[in-house]
Amino acid sequence: MPRLTPEEEQYVATIATFVDREVRPVARDLEHSNTFPADLVDRMKALGVFGLVVPEALGGSPVSAACFALVTAELARGWMSLAGAMGPHSVVCTLLVAFGTDEQQRQWLPRLATGEIRAAMALTEPGGGSDLQAMRTVARRQVDGSYSVTGSKTWITNARRAGLIALLCKTDPAADPPHRGVSLLLVEPGDGFIVSRDLPKLGYKGVETCELAFDGYVAPASALLGGTEGQGFAQMMRGLELGRIQVGARAVGVAQAAVDDAVTYAGQRETFGVPIWQHQAVGHLLATMATKTEAARQLVLHAAERYDGGDRCDLEAGMAKLFASETCLEVTADAMRVHGGYGYSPEFDVERYYRDAPLMVLGEGTNEIQKNIIAKQLMSRRRS
Repeated sequence: MPRLTPEEEQYVATIATFVDREVRPVARDLEHSNTFPADLVDRMKALGVFGLVVPEALGGSPVSAACFALVTAELARGWMSLAGAMGPHSVVCTLLVAFGTDEQQRQWLPRLATGEIRAAMALTEPGGGSDLQAMRTVARRQVDGSYSVTGSKTWITNARRAGLIALLCKTDPAADPPHRGVSLLLVEPGDGFIVSRDLPKLGYKGVETCELAFDGYVAPASALLGGTEGQGFAQMMRGLELGRIQVGARAVGVAQAAVDDAVTYAGQRETFGVPIWQHQAVGHLLATMATKTEAARQLVLHAAERYDGGDRCDLEAGMAKLFASETCLEVTADAMRVHGGYGYSPEFDVERYYRDAPLMVLGEGTNEIQKNIIAKQLMSRRRS
């Protein structure tokens, strides 16, 4: 396990206390009313959660990827929607740190670090799914150097409240191979930028997930991330390494919440004169749940350690996201089994964990895509 600094350990503990004292007591009501958690987001701003990947010189409070993952897991343990509110935002910050021009970094990162504005990623399209190279959103360069954008995006977290959107689009639709014509634009809401609707969801409530339409939207030349066209696909793939670590950490947090609730319930509920954990069927279920959750945590931290080392980690991040999300799906279902009929009731949090779990299997590239990435990297590293 990567070693955190004493300051990082204290910070993770502070977030855990915030979750226990302020998030868990209200998460159920916010979830069921599908209410945006404005007060909790303000507290996250005050705690510096939105600046964890931003350099100190630009207003952030940078931590290691391992610390970032553990903070994410703690937030998800309280309410997965809070981890979702900071996830895409942090990936956009990472893209700016890694690829942004000096001007772009100075313009955006100080306000992103404080949470004054929040960021979103616009990748997926209605007909594209995980096939990002098949996108149809096009940004055509105008005589004055600006870009006229036409197209649509879907499943965009934070879209309605975001002040900055990292938009993946084609600046050269005729490029061969297609990824050479893909760029990232840093766009702001304005004329021709339309949030068409909020998408209904099984879980992941409170935080909006929207469809976006671009109809004659104009972005200035300075919006091109890094200032060079055709780099967007490679830039986003690097950003998604942290994104997949973050999604894996979300899954660990939700799974841990399910384990904690199941252990508590199994220690209190009695049948046939003993607590139900003493029945082997239940005790073994708890043991397996806890073991797999810890294994998922260690995979996520291993990927974070490699990320911190500056190495390419799409293999490790893909493994972490794959295993952690599948574990979360299994563990939340087993937590319902431990709770019996109460696990099916909205008066207990277990049903929320069960509804949130599938998102991690599908988000940031489906697990089927993760397996493709893992297999490709296994063969690539074998040859090298």
